[in-house]
Amino acid sequence: MLKKLSEFKIGETGLVKKVEGEGRFRRRLLDMGVTPGTTIYLRKKAPLGDPLEITLRGYELTLRKDEAQLVILEVA
Repeated sequence: MLKKLSEFKIGETGLVKKVEGEGRFRRRLLDMGVTPGTTIYLRKKAPLGDPLEITLRGYELTLRKDEAQLVILEVA
């Protein structure tokens, strides 16, 4: 099942299938290691759902909700 990262619940893990968007947002995500084939674990969400803290490639990363909407994952 495919899902956007912004729709994940705390504790869910997924495999990046696609990074949508154009320009600087997409480039920023790719530069931070959010690339197809990467496994992502959602660690925390702020009380209002923005930002999200994820774990990938052995480090923690915080993303805004609008950035997380660009990442399409296959739920593990």
